[in-house]
Amino acid sequence: MKLENRFTVPVDIDRAWQALLDIERIAPCMPGATLTGRDGEIFTGTVKVKVGPVNLTYGGTAQFSSLDEAARVAVVEATGKETRGTGTARATITYRLHEAGPSTDVEVETDLAITGKPAQFGRGVLAEVSAKLVTQFAACLAQEMSSPLPAANGAARGGGGISGGGISGGGAEHARETAGHGGMPGSRPSVEVVDLLGTAGMPVLKRVVPVLAGLAVAVVAVVIWRRRLLACARCRA
Repeated sequence: MKLENRFTVPVDIDRAWQALLDIERIAPCMPGATLTGRDGEIFTGTVKVKVGPVNLTYGGTAQFSSLDEAARVAVVEATGKETRGTGTARATITYRLHEAGPSTDVEVETDLAITGKPAQFGRGVLAEVSAKLVTQFAACLAQEMSSPLPAANGAARGGGGISGGGISGGGAEHARETAGHGGMPGSRPSVEVVDLLGTAGMPVLKRVVPVLAGLAVAVVAVVIWRRRLLACARCRA
């Protein structure tokens, strides 16, 4: 399924581009996410999700598959799997930055494929959850960007294409350097777990209530049927 979101950050496009390449800096802004390590271009981490009473933890990897500094477009490939289950998640996330005076508009297109319990909600609910999570992420990112960038970041370096499955050119060097200043995990903790039901709120309840009502009717019917059977059994006795 494809999800589309948009948010604005209160910095110019050059600074926004630098910040979005800094995975270690922005990872704590994503609810439920924890960055745990890196191996060259590949970052590893976990995402915690709550579905009703069930807590799920996904372990996975993420890496830039494309960086086009001239067009201000970055593509991230991410995959994950439940640490104690069979559910999986795979996403291709494309960021497009647009100059908006002193601010920057960021378009986020996510091509998402999931299996397991979160998949039961369908595209509509996941889109609503996605929009709320992006709003939280954008608010945190705006606050983070209001603080000075580390000196090691410097000016944005040239982007590159893809070579041998990795990022080539100055874009790769910049991604490595900007990602390396803070250590792992990030210094600011993110929201510990993403509560899908709590985040979606009423939209989910509106979908769940008819199902619960149907189940309640079925249960009542079974109870009545059993009582009638017991009554008939007593009459025969």
